[in-house]
Amino acid sequence: MTDQLTPFSALTPDFILDALESVDVRGDGRLLALNSYENRVYQIGIEDQPPLIAKFYRPARWSDAAILEEHTFVQTLAEAEIPVVPALSLAGKGTLHAYDGFRFALFERHGGRAPELGDPDTLEWMGRFIGRIHAIGALADFRARPALDIASFGEEPRDFLLSHGFIPPDIEAAYRSVVEQALDGVRRCFDRAGDVRRLRLHGDCHPGNVLWTEDGPHFVDFDDSRMGPAIQDLWMLLSGERREMTRQLADLLAGYEDFYDFDPRELHLVEALRTLRLIHYAGWLARRWDDPAFPKAFPWFNTQHYWQNRILELREQIALMDEPPLWQG
Repeated sequence: MTDQLTPFSALTPDFILDALESVDVRGDGRLLALNSYENRVYQIGIEDQPPLIAKFYRPARWSDAAILEEHTFVQTLAEAEIPVVPALSLAGKGTLHAYDGFRFALFERHGGRAPELGDPDTLEWMGRFIGRIHAIGALADFRARPALDIASFGEEPRDFLLSHGFIPPDIEAAYRSVVEQALDGVRRCFDRAGDVRRLRLHGDCHPGNVLWTEDGPHFVDFDDSRMGPAIQDLWMLLSGERREMTRQLADLLAGYEDFYDFDPRELHLVEALRTLRLIHYAGWLARRWDDPAFPKAFPWFNTQHYWQNRILELREQIALMDEPPLWQG
């Protein structure tokens, strides 16, 4: 069974193999822990078959309905021949399984390398891929999964950080002031964008969640899939100076608009969404700090230097949010 402070302590190799056997999957004893902190993910050797990926969900994070909505969305994408990795339905028990307090799912193993985002052809290919995902994502709404909004990605993590003593006392006033200014800037950006459409997204579309093969890209890990503006799945693929990001965005949209129309008003949201991600990320680390895996993996978090850098980072974002959008359509 699990507890709040050590939610994954029961995941011993024997426990994992027993969980797989509960859905008639027999491992051969080879287990490789993969890089994941929110959940726990393992490559499992299977007798006389290719290895599978087993994902054990963090207890109490998502409801069963929310996890199944993600599985259904990814399966729908796969049925439309979009290269994603859906959860496997095994032993006539669906895609989400439970064993002794844990929920888990199994996936085929798909390898690949990081995409070369400096290549315009790669960016255009990525844009086509994301446009296809959004064309399907726009056909229905999530009901059980949350939306990307200012409250959940900005205000709630801010309140958690300030109310749980994570900010050092001597810079708490500075942090409180700058995060308020940053959230005011986010609200202005959303006001300038107006009533943009929300659709089902990948939600965490950074290069680490894209694997590239000779056949092109495929996305993994839809765990953060939610309702939100389309630009959320595009801006994290941009990097460098403003001129570079403008060119990269043009390459992405050249492919994207082959499959789905892009609303240029959403360009007002690029820096606002970046700001929300920065606040949300700090709040996520704070909420998980009692999990022993987090202090080991993120030893730089919650130091004086860390919070000083976050203050400087947010000040930079405040200025960027008042600049014109990257690209005028």
